[in-house]
Amino acid sequence: MADLDWVYGIHAVENALGQDGKVKEVRLQEGRDDKKMQRILKLCQAQKIRVNQVPRRDLDQLFSKSKERIVHQGVVALAEVTKTGDEKDLERLVQNLDAVPLIVILDGVTDPHNLGACLRSADAAGAHAVVIPKDKSASINATVSKVACGAAESMPVFSVTNLARAMKKLQDLGVWIFGTAGEATQTVYEQDLTIPTAIVMGAEGDGMRRLTREQCDYLIKLPMAGVVSSLNVSVATGVCLYEVVRQRAAKAGS
Repeated sequence: MADLDWVYGIHAVENALGQDGKVKEVRLQEGRDDKKMQRILKLCQAQKIRVNQVPRRDLDQLFSKSKERIVHQGVVALAEVTKTGDEKDLERLVQNLDAVPLIVILDGVTDPHNLGACLRSADAAGAHAVVIPKDKSASINATVSKVACGAAESMPVFSVTNLARAMKKLQDLGVWIFGTAGEATQTVYEQDLTIPTAIVMGAEGDGMRRLTREQCDYLIKLPMAGVVSSLNVSVATGVCLYEVVRQRAAKAGS
């Protein structure tokens, strides 16, 4: 499930270079000879990857059709980018896991920066998959890859046609689904997350959609002590995931 696409930014390119065989070509901005560029050049030389030094306008042109403001930092790489799987692929992954499942479900996260940050948190916490709907969601692109700092290439992502149906299939496979909602009566710290777990994060502002909410086994919340009513979805994702990590580590230790 891989295709070739342009990855941009120093950290994103370095992470791609750290995955053997992913990068096919690197283009650097002419005139840049700082330590960061020298580090990338050494990585390319070690892997015998073709490097071309080009004018900045040529790098800009690669992303001229993007609706977002692209800051490529003078370095881009043509690399294998993992494409999303579907419902059947998700089912196979869960059935073949040798560990207690930990899955992140993102309902309506449309900002690619937030999606990338969620992927980064999911990868860091050891989640096994991220599930997104095909509609009303950001998709994997160069911006997501840059923000994710390598997680977009390593984290299995599944884009499903019907999110509620995919959640039902996970439940049939023994996974318990915890939806995050401000009106929940229990906090994330009061639930047993050592069991097979999927955590649903809704879009900022609107939260989970009705059908998504109804498919959850439990609703949980993060305690909010200040004046703000919610956290950025990627921050909330990280907090929830690391509570799972804490609980499972404590159980393993005991």
